[in-house]
Amino acid sequence: MLRDHDHADPARSSEKWELATRYYIRLSTADIRLPDGVEFTQYVARMPRCAMTLVLNDNRDVLLMYRHRWIIDQWVWELPGGYVDHAEDVAAEAAREVEEETGWRPCAMEHLVTYQPAIGTLDHPQEIYLARGAELTDTRPDINEAETIRWVPLDDAVQMIDRGEIGGAATVVVGVYRALTLT
Repeated sequence: MLRDHDHADPARSSEKWELATRYYIRLSTADIRLPDGVEFTQYVARMPRCAMTLVLNDNRDVLLMYRHRWIIDQWVWELPGGYVDHAEDVAAEAAREVEEETGWRPCAMEHLVTYQPAIGTLDHPQEIYLARGAELTDTRPDINEAETIRWVPLDDAVQMIDRGEIGGAATVVVGVYRALTLT
């Protein structure tokens, strides 16, 4: 039996075959050998780092975008964000994404968490920032990013999750549910 501080020998892997590489994704296979000797080949997807921003106003409303996600063929509400892989200042890049996608310029940015959404097969670091407040700018929201921009009360956002209107991991878990714990 392993105690909290004991660890079995880790699985061993070596990425072997690159199947495809495009700007936003690299697909490959890795040969895996588990501690018990079992061996198999695993598909691996690697994507660039991205950042999303949880923008809250003084009324504890969250800024959400309504957009069509063609991969799942659904209209959903989500936090603004995008790829920031080569950004020197990720917080500034995340703030720029908010303004470009919504027309709102976030106030001071605070890093909340960095996480991996599907760590078993996908390497895709995601950073979530908190902005307490935002100023409306003259920037017109990118029509390719969102059909509608709306400030949604947190309690309503929780109900939207229950109805399936918000489904992305970053918006559900790290955005809305984390926002409920902020003071």
